[in-house]
Amino acid sequence: MLNISKTIDNGKAVYTLKGRLDTVTAPELENDLKDALAGITSLTMDFAELEYISSAGLRVLLSAQKTMNKQGEMKIIHVNDTIMEIFEVTGFVDILTIE
Repeated sequence: MLNISKTIDNGKAVYTLKGRLDTVTAPELENDLKDALAGITSLTMDFAELEYISSAGLRVLLSAQKTMNKQGEMKIIHVNDTIMEIFEVTGFVDILTIE
């Protein structure tokens, strides 16, 4: 189960994810981002309440990062230790901006 809440204002989007970003829920986020990123110059993903991320979730983040590289910036905030470990093991700490 993944709960996605977002605010978009003046070219800035903030996505707050709660739950699990996995094979079942990743397509929902992917479709949402695909529709929302046009004209966005700043994307912030708040992972304060994200409990788990799978390879499918990582793929969505990578796709969003590639899109944002062309039109602005993307950062991920409030990453817990479990997800940070996944980012470190997969090398995503070198690809993503994590604060």
